[in-house]
Amino acid sequence: MRSPTLPPPSAPKRRRKRRKSLLLSFLGFSFATFVLLFIAGSAGAAFLVWQVSRDLPDYESLSKYEPPVMTRIHAHDGSLISEFARERRIFVPINTIPKRVIGAFLSAEDRRFYEHGGIDLQGIGRAVFAAVEAKMHGSNKRAQGASTITQQVAKNFLLTNERSVERKIKEAILAVRIESAYSKDKILELYLNEIFLGMNSYGVAAASLTYFNKELKDLTIEEAAYLAALPKGPNNYHPFRQKAKATERRNWIIGQMAENGYITEEEEEQAKKIPLTVNLRQGGSHISTAEFFTEEVRRTLLNRYGEEKLYGGGLSVRTTLDPQLQKIARRALINGLVKFDRRRGWRGPVATIDIAGDWGVALGAIRSPNDIDPWRLGVVLETQKAKAIVGFKPGRQQDASLVKDREAVEVSFEEMKWAARRVGKKGEGKSPGDILKPGDVVYVAPKDPANIKGAWSLMQIPEVGGGLVAMDPYTGRVLAIAGGFSFDMSQFDRVVQAKRQPGSSFKPFVYTAAIDNGYKPTSIILDAPIEIAQGPGQDIWRPANYDDKDATGPETLRYGIERSRNQMTVRLAQDLGMPLITEYAKRFGLYDDLLPVLSMSLGAGETTLLRMATGYCMLANGGKEVKSTLIDRIQDRYGHTVWRHDERQCMGCTADHWANQGEPDLIDERRQVIDPHSAYQMTSIMEGVIQRGTGSVLKSLNRPIAGKTGTTNEEKDAWFIGYTPTMVVGVYLGYDTPKPMGHGNTGGMIAAPIFGEFLTAALADTPAAPFRVPPGIKFVQVDKKTGLRATGENTDTILEAFKPNEEPDDAYSMIGIAHAGAPAGPPAVYGGGDAYAAPAAPSRPPPGTPSARTDGGLSPNGFW
Repeated sequence: MRSPTLPPPSAPKRRRKRRKSLLLSFLGFSFATFVLLFIAGSAGAAFLVWQVSRDLPDYESLSKYEPPVMTRIHAHDGSLISEFARERRIFVPINTIPKRVIGAFLSAEDRRFYEHGGIDLQGIGRAVFAAVEAKMHGSNKRAQGASTITQQVAKNFLLTNERSVERKIKEAILAVRIESAYSKDKILELYLNEIFLGMNSYGVAAASLTYFNKELKDLTIEEAAYLAALPKGPNNYHPFRQKAKATERRNWIIGQMAENGYITEEEEEQAKKIPLTVNLRQGGSHISTAEFFTEEVRRTLLNRYGEEKLYGGGLSVRTTLDPQLQKIARRALINGLVKFDRRRGWRGPVATIDIAGDWGVALGAIRSPNDIDPWRLGVVLETQKAKAIVGFKPGRQQDASLVKDREAVEVSFEEMKWAARRVGKKGEGKSPGDILKPGDVVYVAPKDPANIKGAWSLMQIPEVGGGLVAMDPYTGRVLAIAGGFSFDMSQFDRVVQAKRQPGSSFKPFVYTAAIDNGYKPTSIILDAPIEIAQGPGQDIWRPANYDDKDATGPETLRYGIERSRNQMTVRLAQDLGMPLITEYAKRFGLYDDLLPVLSMSLGAGETTLLRMATGYCMLANGGKEVKSTLIDRIQDRYGHTVWRHDERQCMGCTADHWANQGEPDLIDERRQVIDPHSAYQMTSIMEGVIQRGTGSVLKSLNRPIAGKTGTTNEEKDAWFIGYTPTMVVGVYLGYDTPKPMGHGNTGGMIAAPIFGEFLTAALADTPAAPFRVPPGIKFVQVDKKTGLRATGENTDTILEAFKPNEEPDDAYSMIGIAHAGAPAGPPAVYGGGDAYAAPAAPSRPPPGTPSARTDGGLSPNGFW
């Protein structure tokens, strides 16, 4: 059988070649090239990022951020006195910043802040698109920013303001890292406290005070929007120079706030209608009379903490200043200086200008102190028979105390009569034309500062200087300081810095040393001429009493203080020995090392008014040591107390509630400088200064006052330092370059009245109270002249204070002469130290008075 025949296999089909598309080839090549370039670019970018990020600053340092914060000085009642800073900044936590303020800044700077991760890609795209579109249409519309708040934090805290690609890359890298390390609120807190907003203000809190004198919580919508306009360039939106541009930017931000839901459309419309107005915060001292006080606090902080801490440490300082007493102190001192200066006569006008043309320009060119309101500088426009017309500088921004549009006042002849006598010229003026001429530039002031519509007076800046200080005697707290007429004219503080001779105001410490060492207020000292040998080749020193009258003979210690007898004081100092007086002067803090020579007992050594007043505090408080202070407490930026003046420890003062427990005890470890009984005896003696002595001008105040006058040679220095049971006040007058003030210008005549004016106003609402009498003091009626126990025959007596172990003498004894039987001779001549030469011829004691002490005792140097 034949097998089937298969058909032959078909020939294979030949495949037709496809022609490659040129377009596809190009696209493939392009894609491959792009991939390669992208990989290369990415590698390059990665390398660049790696290279840049190698030396990036440590963003973790933000967690330790302590910005320079201004130091703020407060009065004892909490009112702000002053601020010290190179960068005005108040750090505020984010939770205390009002949502309105946050909304304004987010709307202006970074509306998607809470949505992006540090870099806002959507914002960058929007900004690029807007910029391109604006260019295509030829618009000058402001380009939208693309930098986020996080990027600004990175730049402000960790980078520089250099304009470069490298800095922008660093900024972006740091922004991403910061976002991963810190919360949004923390980042925003850093930004709002660091951003510069012009006028040396950093952060929103400081800017709020600077521009509007408000706290953040009190800002309105338009005010918050204006602050949010400033980060783009404070000078570009200056509230005065660029007001229109600033208003436009502010209104744009208000619109953005409404668009972002922070305010309503109604609030938007109302806010945009309000004109842009600012209320710039004043610099320097915020209590206009406290410049000297503020400057002394600044010096204290600078010495204690250094410049960096003072101007950037954020210290909160609670001072001892009483604002009301400070105003009274300045007013009393200025009134006293002016009163003294007027008695010296009129020195003529400040200057003379031509009033024919625009005299306001010439008047405005004359500088005047800016801290002497309500005094005004003006020019005499016309003189009439009974008055002169004085014009002020036109266009001057009126003080709050002055009537708006009041550019001229009338000064009657009665209010310039004091100037009728001119310094160095004979004759007196009898009309305004004899005193002033048109064109004379002079100072005028309302006679009653509270009534500027009333009479105005011709004024003259006094040449004499002076100071006043008020203190709490029990703590040493300085309540007020008036360091001179004008801080703007001279920053030299006559209370703290001026070293002058205290004169007789030092005598109470000589007599206190005596009383604290066995003498009594009734001890007898000889008031008679005395001569002191000062050493080989030196003249004989003959101290004299101020009035230069005949000596009064034997007198009590009390009389020596009340009448301020120099010869008695020198005899007492000779009897005590100057080393002892030097030691007491150091105890009271008057001198660090007083030269132990007899002239120092009369106050010849130089010291400050503050030191003297502090010494009187120790007499007033019963002999407890106190240290003067202008500062109660200092806190750091976190509120921790780092220093306080009162070092006493109060156990049990932190009780949660009262459960009938007793009052906590304050442990007082202060040194007792002198016996409390000695302190009271000296207080009692100095009460006599007011009642019968050199301070009798203050007797009319009708309240317990102890004090002492002081006048140096040729009346170059005049003092009065006194105290009540609650306050010590010291006053000093004298030319800064010492020169005589004229005979009769003593402490009792020119310093004590200033003390009286201050005290009258300061204690106007305080009832009079007696000085505290320490337990054990005995009051005995004694003869005022002899100090002996009074009998029924005595008519001139006084109630004297004695210590528990003391009694008034029943026999007559005297300090400053030899024992009974010593020959009479010329005035006593004393050599150095405590040596005794020929005795003085004493005045005879009153008839019937025993001639020697019955107890046979001797004074410390062997004198009876």
